[in-house]
Amino acid sequence: MNFKTVFNIVGIILIILSIFMLVPVGVSALNNSSDILPMSISFLVTLFSGSVMLALTKQYKYVDLMYREAFMAVTLSWISVTFFGALPYIFTGTVSSLTDAFFEAMSGFTTTGASIFADVESLPVGLLFWRCMTQWIGGMGIIVFALAVLPIIGTGGMQLFKAEVPEISVDKLRPRIIDTAKALWLIYTGITVIIVIMYFIAGMDLYDAVCHAFTTISTGGFSTKNASIGHYNSPLIDYVVSLGMFLGGVNFALYFYFMRGDFRVFLRNAEFKFYLSVILVTVALLTLNLLIYSYNSVSESLRFAVFQIVSIMTTTGYATADYLKWSSFCQLILLIIMFFGGMIGSTAGGLKQVRVYLMIKQIFREFYQLIHPRAVLALKLDDKFLTKETLGSIWGFVFLALFLCAIASIAMTATGLDILTSVSTVVSAMNNVGPALGEAGPAGNYSSIPLFGKWILIFCMLAGRLEYYTVLILFTPAFWKR
Repeated sequence: MNFKTVFNIVGIILIILSIFMLVPVGVSALNNSSDILPMSISFLVTLFSGSVMLALTKQYKYVDLMYREAFMAVTLSWISVTFFGALPYIFTGTVSSLTDAFFEAMSGFTTTGASIFADVESLPVGLLFWRCMTQWIGGMGIIVFALAVLPIIGTGGMQLFKAEVPEISVDKLRPRIIDTAKALWLIYTGITVIIVIMYFIAGMDLYDAVCHAFTTISTGGFSTKNASIGHYNSPLIDYVVSLGMFLGGVNFALYFYFMRGDFRVFLRNAEFKFYLSVILVTVALLTLNLLIYSYNSVSESLRFAVFQIVSIMTTTGYATADYLKWSSFCQLILLIIMFFGGMIGSTAGGLKQVRVYLMIKQIFREFYQLIHPRAVLALKLDDKFLTKETLGSIWGFVFLALFLCAIASIAMTATGLDILTSVSTVVSAMNNVGPALGEAGPAGNYSSIPLFGKWILIFCMLAGRLEYYTVLILFTPAFWKR
């Protein structure tokens, strides 16, 4: 393991993070906010730390970066970014412990949206802006951003890209991975601007529109209001936000091909059609149930069903209603679709729609072969045949996710929490959703979670954001052997 190469990369990432910190410093200055000094100190400490790390390792290049160093660099970069991203919470005195600051920062960068704050509206404007911005940075990934702006990373960029975006396959939009990273960030930024404009037209002020655009396209869910999107009590805003969350849950590669003139790319993509179908079916089920048990009109039932289904499925975590007051049927549906997540290549968490879709197809194939044992069937995704290795990796991924969920849930119950809170918070953290059930429902927060429980959830958030293997491989003996 070449640790000097790893720390060289981490140093670059911290310098980039410090540049991002200048934006909330400017917001504090424009509003003459009390947090301008703490935010400025956070910027200087992060810049200094990254610069020192880079200076001490500047002679180590990473053009021959191997997967071992890539896994370590990505995991260590995310941990370092979280630590330094937590400094504004500490320096402003808005949290009482390092654990709470680290939890809030990790929740931000992993776009989970779980919060320890009961009153976010009391936070200084600069810190509140930074809190939302952490989700925007983490949505597309800070490693991907570094690849987009730093061509000096060279051929090691692909290893870093795969370690941070460990999907079934890395869909290179451009011949060079650096150009792919640029394309992704340009699309990401462009959609963010469009969402800001939509929110402003719908009735949000500019500050709220920008903050919520950050946390919508990243499917993060942090809000500037204690009641989240429910604060506005506006059907128009609810539907506009639902559209924004839906866009965040779509594979960004499809946007790229659409912009290149392939206007039928969405109609041909099996995962997109499955993603849309699951949303429509679950919205119909919830609307009917809410109409019977909770609300008096179809319009009101549809409004809350659309918003909450899209919010939970895309792992955004916004809320317009306390769904703990809904029927057990609704709560169970919401818990199940936490696992589904968004499309592969999106900013959403979860298992990803394509994995669920292929598992269902494989189950039906097994049924067919029981009836026709001599039949030779091959699974296809769009126009591509899938190998046994690919299908095996999907089942392995799902088993690993469920196994980690079970172990973490058992550990959470050991802290004294009830089963509902333990299981739902772990599921929420692993799938980067945010709100859960029990004590951490949409009307509550994570402040009452015990200290050890918060660290369990911090690990679950990081593992879920990096899709498990990148983090868990560090704990295998084979990783450390020559």
